[in-house]
Amino acid sequence: MSDSATTADVGADAEETIAERAGRDTRLSYLLVEADRRLVTAGLLAGLLAGLLLVVIVVPGAEAAVRTGDPVETLFQALVGATVTGVTLVLTLNQLVLSQELGAAGDQRERMAGAMEFRSDVADHLEDPVAPAEPSAFLRAMVAAAASRADDLGDAVGEDREDEAGKGVRDLADGVKTAADQVIDSLSGATFGRYDVVDAALDFEYSRKLYRARRLRKAYGDELDEETRNVLEELEDLLRLFGPAREHFKTLYFQSELVDLSRLVLFASLPSLVVTVSVLAFFDASAAPPTTPIGIDAAALVVCTATALALLPFLVLLSYVLRIATITGRTLSIGPFILRKTEREGTTETSE
Repeated sequence: MSDSATTADVGADAEETIAERAGRDTRLSYLLVEADRRLVTAGLLAGLLAGLLLVVIVVPGAEAAVRTGDPVETLFQALVGATVTGVTLVLTLNQLVLSQELGAAGDQRERMAGAMEFRSDVADHLEDPVAPAEPSAFLRAMVAAAASRADDLGDAVGEDREDEAGKGVRDLADGVKTAADQVIDSLSGATFGRYDVVDAALDFEYSRKLYRARRLRKAYGDELDEETRNVLEELEDLLRLFGPAREHFKTLYFQSELVDLSRLVLFASLPSLVVTVSVLAFFDASAAPPTTPIGIDAAALVVCTATALALLPFLVLLSYVLRIATITGRTLSIGPFILRKTEREGTTETSE
């Protein structure tokens, strides 16, 4: 393995959030994953209503078509069916979440044993003999332990060592310490159930750091003293444990999101059904005033508003799926696999 290639692999890189590493606009990232889903739903509702009203204003004959009655009845009959289908989808989502929790006593014991074994493995790397029980505190303890190992690694290699091995180890230690400090600040005061915990965990780019640690150990293992090698191995073990911990809490968060989604869709389906049925049963477009204070035909205004409200369950679903799909797309791999193009530079294995 060439020294030049290895040096490129382990060079220091700027610590970025997961949105910045993905090359996304931070404002778009905020809309997709960080913003309150209720606010996103309200924004989508306002945008849909504005779009429908714009069509009424721009398209010739739109107001007259609304007053004929047939298109309105066809539209709202379809919306009633769509709302009922949406409720069925919610029941399916609830069954998906429940299927993860149901099981025989033996299955539950295996899950419990696996969780306790993992907690024990993590506790071996922490100063506290018992790993914290609260998710944000658990992740914070792991990241703090990684920062402590990074400090030990920097002390072990020393500041006066200027060869490739020394520079690479110090770069790794500095990168882990910088990223860990940022994540610890983000996790302080965070509670599980909110996106803050998952966001902070995703910002800690353990996969690249794990890759760099392994490359350092393989490339310069013979040039490092025993203390440095031991601390490097401890850091690598801790980073390896952070992967499944992050994925576990991400899965729990997704389950929590699906429960919230199901509840909100059910709540939104009630006014949606009331609106659609009321338009079908009681609304007479021909009796509506020809104009309104905003200059739009009253019948067209009622139909556009009712259509937007009827689609409220779908907008709730869309706002949550945007977040879940975005997070999933950014965390497809576990371990030292780097999928994004911006992160593959300098991480290609070279022949020995």
